[in-house]
Amino acid sequence: MKPEKNYQNQYSFWVKLASTASVLVAFTLIVMKLLAWLQTESASMLASMTDSILDSGASVFSFFAIRYALQPADEEHRFGHGKAESLAALAQSAFISGSSMLLIFHSVEQLIQGPQLPSIDLGIWVSVVAIALTLALITIQRMAIKHTDSQAVKADHLHYQSDILLNVAVIVALLLSGWGLLWADSVFAIGIAIYLIIGAIRIGSEAFNSLMDRELPESTQRQIVDIVTAVDGVLGIHGLRTREAGPTRFIQLHIELDNRLSLLKAHAISDVVEAELMKHFPYADIIVHMDPEIVAQVEGSTNP
Repeated sequence: MKPEKNYQNQYSFWVKLASTASVLVAFTLIVMKLLAWLQTESASMLASMTDSILDSGASVFSFFAIRYALQPADEEHRFGHGKAESLAALAQSAFISGSSMLLIFHSVEQLIQGPQLPSIDLGIWVSVVAIALTLALITIQRMAIKHTDSQAVKADHLHYQSDILLNVAVIVALLLSGWGLLWADSVFAIGIAIYLIIGAIRIGSEAFNSLMDRELPESTQRQIVDIVTAVDGVLGIHGLRTREAGPTRFIQLHIELDNRLSLLKAHAISDVVEAELMKHFPYADIIVHMDPEIVAQVEGSTNP
């Protein structure tokens, strides 16, 4: 099997597994936390349930967006559908921010009113089970990120990473409230909401940059230059342009060759350049343009 095909299959497997697990866990947590909130009337438990409800919406959106992004290029989408992942990540950042604001408003209101918690045992047990389920999901997501570096999975991972802290905070808040420190429930919920907003801004910024075709990191661009200029016969490069959409990195560049080379020899060198880049960037879309060395005097170059 070709390396790029193998990478695509691996990418598809991991992102589908992570998105499916995310949806299942999200809906399970909603039911559990709803029952617990009805019994405890805890602000932090309501905060946790609200976060899970919005997480489920984001996870469902991501579930379908990822599958759409994995579709191959067609006549109407020549560059594929990879940007659907960035859209999913951007939508999730909006979900996170919205849920966090709701948590802050509710917690401030309950802090002013002075909450009374009729029961805390159920809330604590539900939070413990939620932590166990979330840890299992996070493990799957980390493996998926390691194999794919998917933006959508990263955004989902942030949700559930914060859910661990959220559920721990719920347990601590319920315990403190049970000991008479009723303010702890609301204060903990506000602190978690602020943490979520910070994470949402980071994820949203990354997704926005991808949608705007921002260049790959400078370290990656330097790596590309080093790989290309190491190929025998390449005298320099110029016009390097890069971007990323879903699993696909787009790399375009001009290589400078000896003025006296035949077209056949120049094309052979171009094939070697593409093959070397593909080794380091599987599933990349690579365009290599061949120029005689004299072009560098006009357009500028990066020499080995």
